[in-house]
Amino acid sequence: MIPKLMQSLARPAAQVQASRRQFLLGALSVGTGVAIGYRILAASPAAASETAADESGSHAFTPYLTIGGDGKVTVLSSQFEMGQGSYNGLATLVAEELDADWSTIDVKGVAGNVQAYGNIAFGGAIQGTGGSTSMVSSWERYRKAGAGARAMLVAAAASDWGVQSTEITIENGILAHPSGKSGGFGMFAAKAATMPVPSEVTLKQPGDWKLIGNAKLKRFDSARKTNGTEQYTIDVKLPGMLTAVMIHPPMFGAKVKSFDAAAARSMKGVVDVVETPRGVAVVAEHMWAAIKARDAVTVEWDETGAERRGTPDLMAMYHDIARKAPAAIARKDGDVDAAFASAAKVIEASFEFPYLAHAAMEPLNAVARSNEDGTLEVWGGHQFPDVYQTLASQIAGITPDKVHLHVMKTGGSFGRRAVFDGDVIVEAVHIAKALGFRAPVKVQWTREDDMRAGRYRPAYVHNMKAGIDGDGKLVAWSNHVVGQSIVSKTMFDGMVQNGVDPTSVEGANNLPYAIPNQRVGLTTTEVGVPVLWWRSVGSTHTAFAAEVFLDEVAEAAGHDPVEFRLSMLEPQSRHAIILKLAAEKAEWTKPLPAGRFRGVSVAESFGSVVAQIAEVSADGSGNIKVERVVAAVDCGLAINPDQVRAQVEGGIGFGLGAILGEEITLSEGKIDQGNFDLYTPLRIDAMPAVEVHILASANPPSGIGEPGVPPIGPAVANAIYKALGKRIRVMPFAKSLNA
Repeated sequence: MIPKLMQSLARPAAQVQASRRQFLLGALSVGTGVAIGYRILAASPAAASETAADESGSHAFTPYLTIGGDGKVTVLSSQFEMGQGSYNGLATLVAEELDADWSTIDVKGVAGNVQAYGNIAFGGAIQGTGGSTSMVSSWERYRKAGAGARAMLVAAAASDWGVQSTEITIENGILAHPSGKSGGFGMFAAKAATMPVPSEVTLKQPGDWKLIGNAKLKRFDSARKTNGTEQYTIDVKLPGMLTAVMIHPPMFGAKVKSFDAAAARSMKGVVDVVETPRGVAVVAEHMWAAIKARDAVTVEWDETGAERRGTPDLMAMYHDIARKAPAAIARKDGDVDAAFASAAKVIEASFEFPYLAHAAMEPLNAVARSNEDGTLEVWGGHQFPDVYQTLASQIAGITPDKVHLHVMKTGGSFGRRAVFDGDVIVEAVHIAKALGFRAPVKVQWTREDDMRAGRYRPAYVHNMKAGIDGDGKLVAWSNHVVGQSIVSKTMFDGMVQNGVDPTSVEGANNLPYAIPNQRVGLTTTEVGVPVLWWRSVGSTHTAFAAEVFLDEVAEAAGHDPVEFRLSMLEPQSRHAIILKLAAEKAEWTKPLPAGRFRGVSVAESFGSVVAQIAEVSADGSGNIKVERVVAAVDCGLAINPDQVRAQVEGGIGFGLGAILGEEITLSEGKIDQGNFDLYTPLRIDAMPAVEVHILASANPPSGIGEPGVPPIGPAVANAIYKALGKRIRVMPFAKSLNA
């Protein structure tokens, strides 16, 4: 969930890419980022698998793939897999150019070589997954890796057979020559890996693709994910491994003053109770013993620097700030004040968004083990591996090249595992060190730990104002955004320019609509609640405020919501094309049966444009159900169309759950919610029927993991207004509907 530059989607892909690189490089050049960044670059050895056959007999062709004597092709992924399908996308790119047998493909996460694995969309200086950049960053280099390995295999076969390379063909993992000679990848893997890596390769033309764009291609990892054999960090079991559970402060900013663990240490299976920088860890032979002993530990907290305010106090403060002039200006076009003064009609509204948890299926965890040779191994969901490698080395007192990260597949993240301070990774290494590194240690958070000691989508308030002239045209627009900064005082502090954190205003300061006079202001608050990017980051709230308010403006101007939007868009723009596609597929102009109502929204995020039309039902008693959602998507070229469809469907479910009922609230500084009884992600019976229409495109792929989230909230809110006559201004919807 790392934010991208706010760019115009009309710009060429190469220009967008260059802007992203410049932006992130600037971000990394300020504050702690410069120190961590240079340490990473200086201490990133080539992965061992790059120089020799590994223990399984696989041979490295490039840092991006190996081929075994059995013909198995293993793609070495620079991108972290958390369910979004990045491994499948990279496998598709490599297998396409390699002409591999899809059934022989596997993917493994790797780290420790920033020169090879640095995220191109982030400027290449750091390895990381987020901002829906996996395919953006990998589109060219993984195809080239496949094409290069193909050339090396052909060269090896030509040498063995004594024929010209140009006479050899490859299909479905089999090399063949007109003479009748043939053989699989495994026959030539060892020799081919010693061949020079081609400096230039010719990539296939789209007309020759068999896998890229194939809507029927099944994910290579579907079977093991459904039969339970896929391995996650929670499944890691090492000889002699201990399990640790945490006791975190009940209020953010509190610290351990003292603790009494005598009773806990006497309990069966308990190994020790130790202090860490973030709390107290109970270490035992297994999880149940650790959890039981945790209840026997008493901790006295120093709450001098703790955040003590509750949600009502914070929201009152935010609304008060929002009514005043913003502290910084993110965008200003024309003369906004003059336009409001001359407007025939002025509309105002405020919107309130709560803190949100990431609530991934697999709570946070990590495993740390020190070896006799002085190396340290860490298993976990390494979304920012270079950062974690550096932090782990500092705690252990070794150089980063002695830290080996096992990049595990993870049961969800939504941004939660892309943290600046290492979080649970750091806890695991600290605890192992406190035990003298005498045994491997797994730190496993419970759901309550994840909910109450986590990081959150910031709470926000938007104060909106619009002016309409006598012809019903939108001539003035103002949006004052109030909330915490995600990147301030982190390694990405350099992203804050002139007081503006772009993650707070993305989706607000780059509206596609032709509004001659507009102003977007930002006031960043100082609150002790830790915040982090959350799936689709700023657009989670900016798209809602803009698209719901725009519907209200359209009504005041006497226009149809779709036509009103189209009147302010360039006819051939991506936004207009996608909006028209969604309206066509949803039959926007066709009357609905009694009790059914539609709402529309369109939003740009992470290089992609998504329009959604939601259809809701009302039963006459004020009960609402989202029945159907029609989505139209422009994400550039769809590498895996079925995966694109799945991500949009999942994004709709994720976003719908958030706006219907999810919220994190505080009472005197303490989080009220602990599990899914009080924090309520979408239940299966509330999931609507979803249709996803993907616009055919020859443009390079853009993001898709997140862009399905922002439009669903405003589309449903706009439909609810048609159904009940109520404007949704406070999230979650339950608050507004029950008010």
